[in-house]
Amino acid sequence: MSIARLFILAAGLCATTAPAFTDGQDGYVFCDNGLRCIAAPCPSNSALDLATGKIIKGVAIDVDGLPQEDKALDLQDKLYAGKLVIAGAIENRPQTFNGKQHWLPTLVATGIERTAKDSERKHCSSR
Repeated sequence: MSIARLFILAAGLCATTAPAFTDGQDGYVFCDNGLRCIAAPCPSNSALDLATGKIIKGVAIDVDGLPQEDKALDLQDKLYAGKLVIAGAIENRPQTFNGKQHWLPTLVATGIERTAKDSERKHCSSR
């Protein structure tokens, strides 16, 4: 086999085993973190950014952009428990609580990548 063919074969294998994140999107493990509050905005959800290892507290999730096949009947339960790696991006979005506007981090979900590993769910209350 020629070196050129080996290079093409290796490049093809790398492309098929690379993560499916595109367009600057990262993977996140979103879940309930066990914190409770008495006034909004509430920090009871968090998202682990798998690219940086940073935990973003007080994050909401927007699942409207998920493909229909990713909107399983038990999606909310899986999100609550941190059982999924979500493709998407964190955006600061305005939300109003008690007449005051707050800018809060929101995970804008675009897909479900895979099942989260136990080690990726350490920040979740239901691990």
